[in-house]
Amino acid sequence: MDFRDRWIRVLHRTATGTRKTRTLLTPIGLAIFGIFTGLFVFLAVFVDRWFSLSWPLSSGLNWLFAASLITIGFGLTIWSATHFLKVKGTPVPFNPPPTLVMTGPYKLVRNPMLTGVFLLLFGIGFAIESLSLVVFFTPLFIFVNIWEIKEIEEPELVKRLGEDYVTYQQRTPMFIPKMRTRK
Repeated sequence: MDFRDRWIRVLHRTATGTRKTRTLLTPIGLAIFGIFTGLFVFLAVFVDRWFSLSWPLSSGLNWLFAASLITIGFGLTIWSATHFLKVKGTPVPFNPPPTLVMTGPYKLVRNPMLTGVFLLLFGIGFAIESLSLVVFFTPLFIFVNIWEIKEIEEPELVKRLGEDYVTYQQRTPMFIPKMRTRK
């Protein structure tokens, strides 16, 4: 059994285990994600300084983008998290909702919380005028998260939630809502 399968098994066992264990691991999972995300911002600032990368936009336009992206990203993240909390779950894979959440932003996309985090990172990039955060580190962060979702999170969700999740997965896009055409 490889590392990926072992990790899926650990997540599944924890997610279906005792409430005490899930509650204990929730702040640890949040801290790990926060540190991981912060590392991308830190590395971007370091790369910008190391290579003396200059910011291409005027500060007025820059702040408009920053404020818009941060506001939308933060709002989407909070809106998504509240739908998990309503069914006694958290955004942390160790302590997920016990049932499939398909309300609110989850009607439109499977991972609206991460979509919000991605927008936040782009917004932070504009706010701190970090060219490498906007053009390299946030796209890299997105790529790493897509890999983790496809290789770890979704296989565990299929194992835990079964055919309901498979059907939801087939009809609901990962991050960007489908554009509906009028007939």
